[in-house]
Amino acid sequence: MTKSASQDEMLALLDWFQAMGADVAVDETSRDWLSRGPIPPGANYAWPGRDDVAHVPAASPATRQSPHPSRQEGVLRPRATTPLGASEAETGARRIARDVSSLEGLEAALQAFDGCGLKSTATKLCFYRGAPQADLMIIGEAPGRDEDLAGKPFVGRAGRLLDKMLGAIGLGEANVHITNIVYWRPPGNRTPTPQEALACRPFLERQIELVAPKILIAVGGAAAKELFGVTEGIMRLRGKWREVTVGDRTIAAMATLHPAYLLRTPAAKQLAWQDLLQIRSKL
Repeated sequence: MTKSASQDEMLALLDWFQAMGADVAVDETSRDWLSRGPIPPGANYAWPGRDDVAHVPAASPATRQSPHPSRQEGVLRPRATTPLGASEAETGARRIARDVSSLEGLEAALQAFDGCGLKSTATKLCFYRGAPQADLMIIGEAPGRDEDLAGKPFVGRAGRLLDKMLGAIGLGEANVHITNIVYWRPPGNRTPTPQEALACRPFLERQIELVAPKILIAVGGAAAKELFGVTEGIMRLRGKWREVTVGDRTIAAMATLHPAYLLRTPAAKQLAWQDLLQIRSKL
């Protein structure tokens, strides 16, 4: 006879779930993730134009654990049963992104894209907020819990501080374009892996081309490392102008401190203000 869990034990379990990143429901209704069997996120995705895919009928519950996943029903999928590799995900994403001619089309392409495993655990796609075309484009690290629920980047406490920072130099949503290096929330707000950032990179590059900014600002260390292709920490990177080439354009770019860091370390706001003054002067 099993002993029922006490209230304290149930609360401890909920605390553990939150610590592991399970702090929000992915859907309004519960989902049996174990019913996926051994199929990892992204394995059911087939890149347009690929000739090494098989179209097969839907697997019934009895056949879901089939030792031949490529024969499961109702999906177009690569024959390989392993998750998509980083290079394959980037290649497929680049093929999709280069044919998109508008931000609306790019958002639709991202909604249909399954090459980034973050999509399977996120609630919503967080594409961008602000102006469709802007002289200043801000690129952060990844959506957090508030962003995941709202479907927009930088809308939580850090986002509100970012808005105040921009307002201090006369800018706002009407003339700034704000996004992240990945478009879905990593579980537990962890830093995106290089593989996840790589899968989203072609979409980000196409987004930059469509927005056509004069200045790119990388917010935080993860965004700066991804955008500039460097390994130094944010304190070494911030406040220094450099050039980033995207497509056929070379764009002035700079890194600054993430608003979330400024909330934890208010003394660093002086450094961020110096960066903001440089941005205002450059504009």
